[in-house]
Amino acid sequence: MAEIDSIGRALGLDAVGVAPADPLLRARRILHERAASGLHGGMAFTYKNPERSTTPGAAVLGARSVIVGARSYLTEPEAGAGTVGERGSRSDEFGGPRAVVARYARADHYAPLRAALWGVAHHLRDRGWKAVAFADDNSVVDREVAWLAGIGWFGKNANLLLPRAGSWFVLGSVVTDAEFEPAAAPVADGCGGCRRCLDGCPTGAIISPGVVDANRCLAWLLQKPGVFPVEHRVALGDRLYGCDDCQEVCPPNQRFAEAREAAPDAIESVAVAEVLDSSDERLIERFGRWYLHGRDPKWLRRNALVILGNVGDGTDATTVRLLETHLDHVDPILRAHAVWAAHRLGRQDLFSDRRLADDPDPDVRAEWHAARGTT
Repeated sequence: MAEIDSIGRALGLDAVGVAPADPLLRARRILHERAASGLHGGMAFTYKNPERSTTPGAAVLGARSVIVGARSYLTEPEAGAGTVGERGSRSDEFGGPRAVVARYARADHYAPLRAALWGVAHHLRDRGWKAVAFADDNSVVDREVAWLAGIGWFGKNANLLLPRAGSWFVLGSVVTDAEFEPAAAPVADGCGGCRRCLDGCPTGAIISPGVVDANRCLAWLLQKPGVFPVEHRVALGDRLYGCDDCQEVCPPNQRFAEAREAAPDAIESVAVAEVLDSSDERLIERFGRWYLHGRDPKWLRRNALVILGNVGDGTDATTVRLLETHLDHVDPILRAHAVWAAHRLGRQDLFSDRRLADDPDPDVRAEWHAARGTT
Protein backbone atom coordinates (compact mmCIF):
# COMPACT_ATOMS: atom_id res chain seq x y z
CA MET A 1 0.00 0.00 0.00
CA ALA A 2 2.93 2.36 0.58
CA GLU A 3 3.64 2.26 -3.15
CA ILE A 4 0.02 3.17 -4.00
CA ASP A 5 0.07 5.97 -1.44
CA SER A 6 3.29 7.33 -2.93
CA ILE A 7 1.93 7.15 -6.48
CA GLY A 8 -1.33 8.84 -5.52
CA ARG A 9 0.39 11.68 -3.70
CA ALA A 10 2.85 12.16 -6.56
CA LEU A 11 -0.16 12.57 -8.86
CA GLY A 12 -1.67 15.28 -6.65
CA LEU A 13 -3.76 13.47 -4.05
CA ASP A 14 -3.59 14.90 -0.54
CA ALA A 15 -4.67 11.71 1.22
CA VAL A 16 -4.95 8.04 0.26
CA GLY A 17 -6.61 5.17 2.09
CA VAL A 18 -8.05 1.71 1.54
CA ALA A 19 -11.47 0.28 2.35
CA PRO A 20 -12.72 -3.26 1.79
CA ALA A 21 -14.95 -3.72 -1.26
CA ASP A 22 -17.75 -5.18 0.85
CA PRO A 23 -21.33 -3.92 0.43
CA LEU A 24 -21.82 -0.60 2.23
CA LEU A 25 -24.74 -1.79 4.32
CA ARG A 26 -24.75 1.14 6.77
CA ALA A 27 -24.89 3.68 3.92
CA ARG A 28 -27.56 1.66 2.13
CA ARG A 29 -29.78 1.64 5.21
CA ILE A 30 -29.34 5.40 5.67
CA LEU A 31 -30.14 6.13 2.02
CA HIS A 32 -33.36 4.13 2.23
CA GLU A 33 -34.36 5.69 5.56
CA ARG A 34 -33.78 9.26 4.42
CA ALA A 35 -35.52 8.70 1.09
CA ALA A 36 -38.51 7.23 2.92
CA SER A 37 -38.55 10.29 5.20
CA GLY A 38 -38.41 12.65 2.23
CA LEU A 39 -35.10 14.14 3.35
CA HIS A 40 -33.55 13.61 -0.09
CA GLY A 41 -35.70 16.43 -1.48
CA GLY A 42 -36.09 14.71 -4.84
CA MET A 43 -32.35 14.31 -5.28
CA ALA A 44 -31.32 11.31 -7.37
CA PHE A 45 -27.56 10.60 -7.49
CA THR A 46 -26.82 7.82 -4.97
CA TYR A 47 -30.50 7.81 -3.98
CA LYS A 48 -31.37 6.71 -7.51
CA ASN A 49 -30.16 3.14 -7.03
CA PRO A 50 -28.88 2.61 -3.46
CA GLU A 51 -28.18 -1.07 -4.02
CA ARG A 52 -25.81 -0.31 -6.88
CA SER A 53 -24.09 2.70 -5.30
CA THR A 54 -23.43 0.73 -2.10
CA THR A 55 -22.05 -2.34 -3.86
CA PRO A 56 -18.47 -1.75 -5.09
CA GLY A 57 -18.52 -5.24 -6.65
CA ALA A 58 -21.23 -4.02 -9.04
CA ALA A 59 -18.73 -1.56 -10.47
CA VAL A 60 -15.85 -4.05 -10.79
CA LEU A 61 -16.54 -7.76 -10.82
CA GLY A 62 -14.60 -9.55 -8.11
CA ALA A 63 -13.63 -6.30 -6.37
CA ARG A 64 -11.62 -6.73 -3.18
CA SER A 65 -10.42 -3.25 -2.36
CA VAL A 66 -11.45 0.37 -2.76
CA ILE A 67 -8.57 2.82 -2.87
CA VAL A 68 -9.84 6.25 -1.83
CA GLY A 69 -8.22 9.53 -2.74
CA ALA A 70 -8.89 13.07 -1.50
CA ARG A 71 -7.78 16.28 -3.19
CA SER A 72 -8.12 19.78 -1.75
CA TYR A 73 -10.21 22.31 -3.65
CA LEU A 74 -9.68 25.23 -1.28
CA THR A 75 -8.28 28.21 -3.15
CA GLU A 76 -7.54 31.79 -2.18
CA PRO A 77 -10.62 34.04 -2.53
CA GLU A 78 -10.71 36.70 -5.21
CA ALA A 79 -9.68 40.17 -4.20
CA GLY A 80 -12.52 42.14 -2.69
CA ALA A 81 -14.75 39.18 -1.85
CA GLY A 82 -16.56 39.65 1.41
CA THR A 83 -19.98 39.75 2.95
CA VAL A 84 -23.22 39.62 1.00
CA GLY A 85 -23.47 43.40 1.05
CA GLU A 86 -19.88 43.87 -0.08
CA ARG A 87 -20.22 41.31 -2.85
CA GLY A 88 -23.54 42.71 -3.93
CA SER A 89 -22.08 46.18 -4.39
CA ARG A 90 -19.30 45.13 -6.75
CA SER A 91 -19.76 45.61 -10.47
CA ASP A 92 -17.99 44.77 -13.71
CA GLU A 93 -18.60 45.31 -17.42
CA PHE A 94 -22.21 44.19 -16.99
CA GLY A 95 -22.86 46.48 -14.04
CA GLY A 96 -24.93 45.82 -10.97
CA PRO A 97 -24.63 43.19 -8.23
CA ARG A 98 -22.65 40.00 -8.40
CA ALA A 99 -23.59 36.45 -7.45
CA VAL A 100 -21.26 34.11 -5.59
CA VAL A 101 -20.20 30.62 -6.62
CA ALA A 102 -19.36 28.04 -3.93
CA ARG A 103 -15.74 26.95 -3.75
CA TYR A 104 -16.33 23.43 -5.04
CA ALA A 105 -17.87 24.78 -8.26
CA ARG A 106 -15.42 27.57 -9.09
CA ALA A 107 -13.25 25.32 -11.23
CA ASP A 108 -13.30 21.71 -12.37
CA HIS A 109 -11.71 20.24 -9.27
CA TYR A 110 -12.71 16.76 -10.34
CA ALA A 111 -10.55 16.79 -13.46
CA PRO A 112 -7.21 16.62 -11.58
CA LEU A 113 -8.77 14.21 -9.08
CA ARG A 114 -9.85 11.85 -11.86
CA ALA A 115 -6.44 12.12 -13.52
CA ALA A 116 -4.75 11.10 -10.29
CA LEU A 117 -7.15 8.23 -9.63
CA TRP A 118 -6.80 6.92 -13.17
CA GLY A 119 -3.04 7.12 -12.75
CA VAL A 120 -3.38 4.76 -9.79
CA ALA A 121 -5.81 2.56 -11.74
CA HIS A 122 -3.46 2.26 -14.72
CA HIS A 123 -0.61 1.35 -12.40
CA LEU A 124 -2.70 -1.56 -11.10
CA ARG A 125 -3.82 -2.54 -14.60
CA ASP A 126 -0.21 -2.67 -15.74
CA ARG A 127 0.30 -5.32 -13.07
CA GLY A 128 -2.60 -7.41 -14.26
CA TRP A 129 -5.34 -6.26 -11.90
CA LYS A 130 -8.74 -4.88 -12.79
CA ALA A 131 -9.17 -1.29 -11.68
CA VAL A 132 -11.69 1.46 -12.46
CA ALA A 133 -11.66 5.03 -11.14
CA PHE A 134 -14.81 6.84 -9.99
CA ALA A 135 -15.27 10.48 -8.97
CA ASP A 136 -18.46 12.53 -8.68
CA ASP A 137 -20.24 9.37 -9.80
CA ASN A 138 -23.25 7.64 -8.27
CA SER A 139 -21.61 4.23 -8.67
CA VAL A 140 -19.97 4.48 -5.24
CA VAL A 141 -20.95 6.43 -2.11
CA ASP A 142 -17.67 8.29 -1.87
CA ARG A 143 -17.96 9.67 1.68
CA GLU A 144 -18.79 6.25 3.09
CA VAL A 145 -15.82 4.48 1.51
CA ALA A 146 -13.58 7.40 2.48
CA TRP A 147 -14.72 7.03 6.09
CA LEU A 148 -14.08 3.28 5.99
CA ALA A 149 -10.68 3.93 4.41
CA GLY A 150 -9.61 6.01 7.40
CA ILE A 151 -9.45 9.25 5.42
CA GLY A 152 -11.53 11.20 7.91
CA TRP A 153 -14.62 11.38 10.09
CA PHE A 154 -18.18 12.48 9.39
CA GLY A 155 -18.75 16.01 10.60
CA LYS A 156 -22.08 17.14 11.95
CA ASN A 157 -22.72 18.80 8.57
CA ALA A 158 -22.38 15.33 6.96
CA ASN A 159 -19.14 16.32 5.21
CA LEU A 160 -16.01 14.26 5.66
CA LEU A 161 -13.34 16.02 7.69
CA LEU A 162 -9.68 15.04 7.35
CA PRO A 163 -7.58 15.23 10.53
CA ARG A 164 -5.75 18.56 10.75
CA ALA A 165 -6.97 19.46 7.26
CA GLY A 166 -10.73 20.01 7.32
CA SER A 167 -13.38 19.33 4.71
CA TRP A 168 -12.42 21.31 1.61
CA PHE A 169 -11.77 18.13 -0.39
CA VAL A 170 -13.23 16.29 -3.35
CA LEU A 171 -13.28 12.52 -3.00
CA GLY A 172 -12.98 9.65 -5.44
CA SER A 173 -11.99 6.02 -5.52
CA VAL A 174 -10.41 3.21 -7.48
CA VAL A 175 -12.30 -0.07 -7.23
CA THR A 176 -10.01 -3.01 -7.89
CA ASP A 177 -9.73 -6.77 -7.55
CA ALA A 178 -6.26 -6.32 -6.08
CA GLU A 179 -6.28 -6.93 -2.35
CA PHE A 180 -4.78 -4.39 0.04
CA GLU A 181 -4.88 -4.16 3.80
CA PRO A 182 -7.79 -1.84 4.69
CA ALA A 183 -7.67 0.84 7.36
CA ALA A 184 -7.69 -0.64 10.84
CA ALA A 185 -10.61 1.54 11.92
CA PRO A 186 -12.40 4.73 10.92
CA VAL A 187 -10.94 7.99 12.20
CA ALA A 188 -12.32 8.97 15.59
CA ASP A 189 -14.87 11.76 15.70
CA GLY A 190 -13.19 15.14 15.99
CA CYS A 191 -16.23 17.40 16.34
CA GLY A 192 -16.85 16.89 20.04
CA GLY A 193 -19.48 19.27 21.36
CA CYS A 194 -19.07 21.79 18.53
CA ARG A 195 -22.28 22.66 16.68
CA ARG A 196 -21.25 25.69 14.66
CA CYS A 197 -22.35 24.13 11.38
CA LEU A 198 -25.83 23.40 12.74
CA ASP A 199 -26.19 26.92 14.09
CA GLY A 200 -24.57 28.52 11.05
CA CYS A 201 -26.73 26.94 8.36
CA PRO A 202 -28.82 29.80 6.93
CA THR A 203 -31.93 27.63 6.50
CA GLY A 204 -31.57 25.17 9.38
CA ALA A 205 -31.03 22.35 6.92
CA ILE A 206 -28.82 20.35 9.31
CA ILE A 207 -31.66 19.01 11.41
CA SER A 208 -29.47 16.85 13.67
CA PRO A 209 -25.77 15.88 13.74
CA GLY A 210 -24.92 14.31 10.38
CA VAL A 211 -28.47 14.62 8.99
CA VAL A 212 -29.18 17.18 6.26
CA ASP A 213 -32.69 17.88 5.02
CA ALA A 214 -32.14 18.48 1.30
CA ASN A 215 -35.50 20.29 1.14
CA ARG A 216 -33.84 23.14 3.04
CA CYS A 217 -30.24 22.88 1.77
CA LEU A 218 -29.43 25.86 -0.44
CA ALA A 219 -26.79 23.92 -2.36
CA TRP A 220 -29.43 21.45 -3.53
CA LEU A 221 -32.25 23.98 -3.94
CA LEU A 222 -30.07 25.96 -6.36
CA GLN A 223 -29.82 22.86 -8.56
CA LYS A 224 -33.33 21.51 -8.08
CA PRO A 225 -35.81 22.35 -10.86
CA GLY A 226 -39.07 24.15 -10.22
CA VAL A 227 -40.07 27.15 -8.15
CA PHE A 228 -37.44 28.20 -5.61
CA PRO A 229 -39.09 27.82 -2.18
CA VAL A 230 -40.44 31.18 -1.03
CA GLU A 231 -39.43 30.54 2.58
CA HIS A 232 -35.75 30.23 1.62
CA ARG A 233 -35.39 33.02 -0.94
CA VAL A 234 -34.19 35.73 1.44
CA ALA A 235 -31.75 33.28 3.05
CA LEU A 236 -30.29 32.59 -0.38
CA GLY A 237 -28.68 36.00 -0.34
CA ASP A 238 -26.33 36.32 -3.30
CA ARG A 239 -25.52 32.65 -3.90
CA LEU A 240 -25.79 31.54 -7.53
CA TYR A 241 -24.52 27.97 -7.20
CA GLY A 242 -23.69 26.09 -4.03
CA CYS A 243 -23.38 27.15 -0.40
CA ASP A 244 -20.26 27.03 1.79
CA ASP A 245 -21.63 28.31 5.09
CA CYS A 246 -21.44 25.07 7.09
CA GLN A 247 -17.82 24.63 6.04
CA GLU A 248 -16.77 28.24 6.50
CA VAL A 249 -17.75 28.20 10.18
CA CYS A 250 -16.11 24.81 10.85
CA PRO A 251 -13.13 25.25 13.25
CA PRO A 252 -10.83 22.70 11.52
CA ASN A 253 -11.37 24.53 8.23
CA GLN A 254 -10.45 27.80 9.89
CA ARG A 255 -7.38 26.48 11.67
CA PHE A 256 -5.82 23.89 9.40
CA ALA A 257 -6.99 24.32 5.80
CA GLU A 258 -4.30 25.28 3.29
CA ALA A 259 -5.33 27.05 0.10
CA ARG A 260 -4.10 26.26 -3.39
CA GLU A 261 -3.57 28.87 -6.05
CA ALA A 262 -6.82 29.41 -7.93
CA ALA A 263 -7.09 28.08 -11.47
CA PRO A 264 -6.79 30.76 -14.18
CA ASP A 265 -10.35 30.06 -15.33
CA ALA A 266 -11.88 29.92 -11.84
CA ILE A 267 -15.34 31.48 -11.58
CA GLU A 268 -15.69 32.92 -8.10
CA SER A 269 -18.48 35.38 -8.74
CA VAL A 270 -20.67 36.36 -11.68
CA ALA A 271 -22.51 39.55 -12.54
CA VAL A 272 -26.24 38.95 -12.12
CA ALA A 273 -26.81 40.89 -15.33
CA GLU A 274 -24.53 38.51 -17.21
CA VAL A 275 -26.67 35.55 -16.20
CA LEU A 276 -29.91 37.32 -17.09
CA ASP A 277 -28.70 38.92 -20.33
CA SER A 278 -26.65 36.09 -21.85
CA SER A 279 -27.96 33.62 -24.41
CA ASP A 280 -28.54 29.98 -23.60
CA GLU A 281 -25.51 29.09 -25.68
CA ARG A 282 -23.27 31.48 -23.77
CA LEU A 283 -24.47 30.26 -20.39
CA ILE A 284 -23.95 26.61 -21.32
CA GLU A 285 -20.51 27.43 -22.71
CA ARG A 286 -19.47 29.12 -19.47
CA PHE A 287 -21.32 27.14 -16.82
CA GLY A 288 -22.12 23.86 -18.56
CA ARG A 289 -19.86 21.80 -16.31
CA TRP A 290 -22.27 22.54 -13.43
CA TYR A 291 -25.28 20.36 -12.91
CA LEU A 292 -28.17 22.11 -14.67
CA HIS A 293 -31.38 20.12 -14.74
CA GLY A 294 -32.12 19.16 -18.31
CA ARG A 295 -29.08 21.18 -19.39
CA ASP A 296 -31.38 24.18 -19.21
CA PRO A 297 -29.80 27.48 -18.09
CA LYS A 298 -33.18 28.85 -17.04
CA TRP A 299 -32.45 27.49 -13.56
CA LEU A 300 -29.43 29.79 -13.32
CA ARG A 301 -31.65 32.68 -14.43
CA ARG A 302 -34.21 31.72 -11.80
CA ASN A 303 -31.47 31.83 -9.14
CA ALA A 304 -30.23 35.17 -10.49
CA LEU A 305 -33.70 36.71 -10.22
CA VAL A 306 -33.92 35.71 -6.55
CA ILE A 307 -30.47 37.23 -6.00
CA LEU A 308 -31.54 40.40 -7.81
CA GLY A 309 -34.46 40.68 -5.42
CA ASN A 310 -32.11 40.26 -2.47
CA VAL A 311 -29.21 42.56 -3.37
CA GLY A 312 -30.41 44.65 -6.32
CA ASP A 313 -31.31 48.33 -6.35
CA GLY A 314 -34.90 49.01 -7.37
CA THR A 315 -33.97 52.49 -8.61
CA ASP A 316 -31.16 51.27 -10.88
CA ALA A 317 -31.95 51.42 -14.61
CA THR A 318 -30.32 48.06 -15.38
CA THR A 319 -32.17 46.37 -12.54
CA VAL A 320 -35.48 47.80 -13.78
CA ARG A 321 -34.74 46.67 -17.33
CA LEU A 322 -33.93 43.13 -16.19
CA LEU A 323 -37.10 42.96 -14.11
CA GLU A 324 -39.30 44.22 -16.95
CA THR A 325 -37.71 41.83 -19.44
CA HIS A 326 -38.36 38.85 -17.23
CA LEU A 327 -41.84 39.93 -16.19
CA ASP A 328 -42.66 39.51 -19.88
CA HIS A 329 -40.54 36.40 -20.37
CA VAL A 330 -41.99 33.48 -22.29
CA ASP A 331 -40.95 31.10 -19.49
CA PRO A 332 -43.43 31.16 -16.57
CA ILE A 333 -40.76 30.13 -14.06
CA LEU A 334 -38.86 33.32 -14.85
CA ARG A 335 -41.99 35.47 -14.88
CA ALA A 336 -42.92 34.15 -11.45
CA HIS A 337 -39.53 34.89 -9.90
CA ALA A 338 -39.40 38.31 -11.56
CA VAL A 339 -42.67 39.19 -9.79
CA TRP A 340 -41.13 38.24 -6.44
CA ALA A 341 -37.92 40.17 -7.13
CA ALA A 342 -39.79 43.29 -8.21
CA HIS A 343 -42.01 43.13 -5.13
CA ARG A 344 -39.03 42.65 -2.83
CA LEU A 345 -37.36 45.73 -4.33
CA GLY A 346 -40.50 47.79 -3.85
CA ARG A 347 -41.27 47.97 -7.54
CA GLN A 348 -44.83 46.66 -7.61
CA ASP A 349 -45.49 49.35 -10.20
CA LEU A 350 -43.55 47.27 -12.73
CA PHE A 351 -46.18 44.55 -12.73
CA SER A 352 -49.32 46.35 -11.52
CA ASP A 353 -50.46 47.08 -15.08
CA ARG A 354 -49.50 43.67 -16.43
CA ARG A 355 -52.40 41.20 -16.51
CA LEU A 356 -50.52 38.67 -14.40
CA ALA A 357 -53.65 37.86 -12.42
CA ASP A 358 -54.87 36.24 -15.64
CA ASP A 359 -51.56 34.60 -16.48
CA PRO A 360 -52.08 31.06 -17.78
CA ASP A 361 -49.47 29.73 -15.34
CA PRO A 362 -50.59 29.07 -11.74
CA ASP A 363 -47.16 29.86 -10.28
CA VAL A 364 -47.15 33.31 -11.86
CA ARG A 365 -50.67 33.97 -10.60
CA ALA A 366 -49.69 32.81 -7.12
CA GLU A 367 -46.68 35.16 -7.04
CA TRP A 368 -48.81 38.06 -8.29
CA HIS A 369 -51.46 37.50 -5.64
CA ALA A 370 -48.83 37.09 -2.91
CA ALA A 371 -47.20 40.36 -3.93
CA ARG A 372 -50.56 42.18 -3.85
CA GLY A 373 -51.69 40.49 -0.65
CA THR A 374 -54.68 38.88 -2.30
CA THR A 375 -55.77 35.25 -2.72
